[in-house]
Amino acid sequence: MVNLDKNFSPLGAENAIQFQSFVFAGGEPHIKISSNFDPSVAVQLTHRINSFNDLGLICTTVDALKRMGVKTIKLFIPYFPAARQDRVMVAGEPLTVKVYADIVNALGLDNVTVFDPHSEVTPALLNNCTVITNHAFIRKVVAQIGEGVKLISPDGGALKKIYKVSEFLGGAEVVECSKSRDVKTGRLSGFKVYADDLEGVDCLIIDDICDGGGTFIGLAKELKNKNAGKLYLAISHGIFSKGFNELAEYFDQIFTTDSIKEIEEVGVTQIKLQDILQ
Repeated sequence: MVNLDKNFSPLGAENAIQFQSFVFAGGEPHIKISSNFDPSVAVQLTHRINSFNDLGLICTTVDALKRMGVKTIKLFIPYFPAARQDRVMVAGEPLTVKVYADIVNALGLDNVTVFDPHSEVTPALLNNCTVITNHAFIRKVVAQIGEGVKLISPDGGALKKIYKVSEFLGGAEVVECSKSRDVKTGRLSGFKVYADDLEGVDCLIIDDICDGGGTFIGLAKELKNKNAGKLYLAISHGIFSKGFNELAEYFDQIFTTDSIKEIEEVGVTQIKLQDILQ
């Protein structure tokens, strides 16, 4: 096991291979791996990718392991970078998720595991890909807030996944919603909740990624207009680039995992992937 982020061990830390990693003055990631392991045994890598340097560290680690004679290498990267850039919306844009996938595929790994990918595009682009769903995560969330909660799908893209979550939970009620986005500016508008009256029932919005939070703030306003009770938000990958102040005005509690970073914030419950995957 090689946990490249020493604060992140989602698959445990048993049989950990010792290493030293650092960044040269010129900005290049580098690693030195101890030889205190049997190279004939499969090696599992884990890492959180928050920058191109994180990806670079994975690449250099794989190269080092192969030069040490390791034949079987597996990788767990819970949040696959650029997963939202899975289509070209306007001329001049890259298909960024494929750029990352091509780099990972070039490493020749025996398996690449991702957690709750944004769409089916990511696993389709990755060779030897295994997907871990958000089902166990949402089960832990519902256990904390109560089983009578309605599951809220924020948009059409989340529908297929949320109905599978509902089935996993034994048939929890799903409320469908939608929004409009200007592909040139990214501006959101036209939030709709397809229910006449939520009758004060608590609601849990479920999605894979929260960046600035505009989708969930706009949707929360419409849910309250439809007489929702307490509002909760469950996010597999929490970027939260604009912080929590505005989100806290609408949500009684926010749930996320440690797939991207550690979070210590009032009103936020972080469930570790290690606890979800056990």
